[in-house]
Amino acid sequence: MKVSIITTTYNTRRTVGDTIKSVVSQTYPNIEYIVIDDESTDDTLDVVNKYRDKITKIVEASHSGIFGALNIGVKLATGDIVAILNSDDFYASNDVIETVVNRFEESSADCVWGDMVVVDKDDVNKVIRNWKSRAYKEGAYQRGWHPPHPSFFVKRWAYEKYGLFRTDLWTSADYELVLRFVEKYKISSSYIPKVLTVMRNGGSSSKSLFNWIRGNVGAYRAFKLNGLKISPFFIFRKPLGKLGQFLSIPRKHHSSCF
Repeated sequence: MKVSIITTTYNTRRTVGDTIKSVVSQTYPNIEYIVIDDESTDDTLDVVNKYRDKITKIVEASHSGIFGALNIGVKLATGDIVAILNSDDFYASNDVIETVVNRFEESSADCVWGDMVVVDKDDVNKVIRNWKSRAYKEGAYQRGWHPPHPSFFVKRWAYEKYGLFRTDLWTSADYELVLRFVEKYKISSSYIPKVLTVMRNGGSSSKSLFNWIRGNVGAYRAFKLNGLKISPFFIFRKPLGKLGQFLSIPRKHHSSCF
């Protein structure tokens, strides 16, 4: 199976090198790597171009935004499986893609996800949040559960049949897409109880209280847009459901990618 990995960049010169290294060091051989740069004004493209011979496609977008750029990448993807890896995240080990492909083959699932840790943006060995997921169950989304999006892998046909990211939902577009695939259209899924992705703290959805509130309201709106029933208390239930992620933090995380 061929895996397409898509990374979007915008002024992430400090972190994108780690992202790329974690992809090009994967043990799985059949990877298509697509990098979309949304007109960075710093040295991001200089860092990306150092790995040009190991990246399948480098595309310069024009003010597309994160999810507009991801849609460009998905349209370019030719793999059986599509993964999104943000330019301040990286894979937890060199065998992540191999592990994911094995699960797809063993389970015949349409999508696969695993666990994720959130680390300090300056010290990636310092874990701030331990996002341990679980298998999907009917009604779990309504109770505030959802898979960690950076650890979500899905077959390309799902994008072709059920659509791309909604760019009008800002930071909630990834939440809405997975909700649409898993909850609305019930594509089959499989959970891997293993940390697959490491996220640096300080993403666009968590930089301020306003963005945090906006993200939860956007998640509520995602239900409405997909014709799914949801309680108005969901806006409070969703963040409360994540408290356990801050209470089960391992002392350190050591990535084998670097």
